[in-house]
Amino acid sequence: MSEPLRVPASPGEIFRVFNRMAMQGFGGVMAVAQRELCDRARWISPEQFVEMLSLSQVLPGPNIVNLALMIGDRFFGVRGIVAAISGVMLVPLILVLILATVYGQLAAMPVVAGALRGMGAVAAGLVLSTALKLAPTQKKNPLGWPTAAVFTAFTLLTIGFLRWPLVAIVLGGGALSMALAWWRIARATR
Repeated sequence: MSEPLRVPASPGEIFRVFNRMAMQGFGGVMAVAQRELCDRARWISPEQFVEMLSLSQVLPGPNIVNLALMIGDRFFGVRGIVAAISGVMLVPLILVLILATVYGQLAAMPVVAGALRGMGAVAAGLVLSTALKLAPTQKKNPLGWPTAAVFTAFTLLTIGFLRWPLVAIVLGGGALSMALAWWRIARATR
């Protein structure tokens, strides 16, 4: 039996958790977000995380900022939104400005180029591990495993290999999958 979900104590706690996520998220915070929000802070369940992540991916703007906005609003309204977005953006912004200045001076060094390639591989691994960890949440998805796998394969094929426009695939495939899920939920509740 998993531990029950909890509510953050204050907007300050939301700021600290999102700042901790941002400081761990080299190459992307989303790989760290699930562990922090579901496992460590226990503010949302893995199923809720997948739902919020799905929505944050189709909204304009960075996924983690959209997710931070939703979490902050859920618990403390506007104060929570400000705390979550500040936690995600403030310290990393300062660090990125400092690192950009240093990189401008050191970019020609082979060791710096090698370090950046290594960080890219680590970031890809983090995203893949998060996807594998969240895969069991699809058991409760109204589309079911086979249909979700078809949509996943379609997305990988059209965007990754055929280089079709991301917006068209997200809007078209997203609309189709939502309509199919809605239809299956409506049919199951009859």
